[in-house]
Amino acid sequence: MSVIRCIAFAALVLACAACRAPEPPPTDQPPEPKATAATPPAQTGLSAAIQAPIQKAKAAEAQVQAAADRTREAAAAANPDAP
Repeated sequence: MSVIRCIAFAALVLACAACRAPEPPPTDQPPEPKATAATPPAQTGLSAAIQAPIQKAKAAEAQVQAAADRTREAAAAANPDAP
């Protein structure tokens, strides 16, 4: 019976020794980055298909804003007494 206890005790000591936390890296030097910054990928057919309607809408918005500005200026010129 004492042999089993001795083996169990040895196994317990080895298990406790194996469960030690790893040592932290030194704090005086920051760790080296493992990843590098990737360059943006070239536009693929899918991304171009997604971006095309967005760019078209932005162009249309600029035209609508310009037309609204012209209308506002014409109204202000026609009625200078309005606030």
